[in-house]
Amino acid sequence: MHRSWCAENPGHPSNERLEFLGDAVLGAVVTDHVYRTHADLDEGDLTEIRKTVVNSVALAGVAVELDLGPHLLLGKGELLSGGREKPSILADAVEALIGTVYLNEGLEGAQDLVLRILGPRLATAQADGADHKSRLQELAARRFGAPPRYAVEATGPDHARTFYVTVTIAETEFGHGEGRSKKQAEQAAARAAVDALAGGTATHPGPLRESNHG
Repeated sequence: MHRSWCAENPGHPSNERLEFLGDAVLGAVVTDHVYRTHADLDEGDLTEIRKTVVNSVALAGVAVELDLGPHLLLGKGELLSGGREKPSILADAVEALIGTVYLNEGLEGAQDLVLRILGPRLATAQADGADHKSRLQELAARRFGAPPRYAVEATGPDHARTFYVTVTIAETEFGHGEGRSKKQAEQAAARAAVDALAGGTATHPGPLRESNHG
């Protein structure tokens, strides 16, 4: 029951409270899954994997696959404006569904649902996001016959360093990245380079940010 329908039919609660609950359960289940599955990845990499499935676009896609649209109760205005196909409304419906299953089946039931409906997307995210450097190494060897080179600089005090990385192939810059660890920054730069190669774009060599090794 969308709030637009509830406004026209007083006395009925909307699914917003269930969305709130489902959002929290979804985040916890996915976070637990990627944490246990990828013991070798740092916080930044785990966050990137989680973001690929815990977002409105991915959830709206799940709603379409589950055919949730026809089951939504919408107000007349939302119906006329195509509310059954709106990504935000569809994503909210999935969260409400997760919240409902959690209330009725507990965390185990909700976990089973989340991993079933998001499992393929999680598998793809894990395959794509785990090691961008390896993907770039393969692309560089195939296209240029040369390996990627990573230039690393860092700023900030020792307890709060930020790393900046530029990756070049055959003297041409293809990506930049930053992170709280050298590994995270290199992976971000490699990911940008893979995207640049896929799109056929690159930048000419240029200076990195100024270092502050103090």
